[in-house]
Amino acid sequence: MTKAEDAIGVVAALVRTAFLVNAVYAESAREFGLTPQQGQLLCVLMPRSYAMGELSTILGLAKSSLTGLVDRTERNGLVRRDPDPRDPRGITVALTPRGAELADRFYTETCRRVDVLPAGLTGQERDTVARLLGRVIHDNEVPVVFAESPPDHP
Repeated sequence: MTKAEDAIGVVAALVRTAFLVNAVYAESAREFGLTPQQGQLLCVLMPRSYAMGELSTILGLAKSSLTGLVDRTERNGLVRRDPDPRDPRGITVALTPRGAELADRFYTETCRRVDVLPAGLTGQERDTVARLLGRVIHDNEVPVVFAESPPDHP
């Protein structure tokens, strides 16, 4: 790659990186028999259950879209609906044992695939990229849709 090809602005770099990561994520989801949205839902639910309203905010989905996503994922035996102990009219969504096992395998494999994307960077460069992107994420208050390391993972 020439120096001219290396020169890319921050907007193009972020958008193209998002496309790259989304493609890897979608491929991983497909191989596990999931849609990317189902993969996100499973990863979000790995540490704990959430109320539907919380999930709507975290995933950035309208309530009707989230309901359809949860319906499809529940039919596949991966999540369950439980009464919300904090709201008598509400429900929470949690992983089933089968969903937890699949979420763990999907998460592990997706992490492995994404981790090789910056393979050409040195350890220090990887740390710098992580630190800078972490600031962008923090400054924009991005919800945790893919944890750094969920429970029981190093």
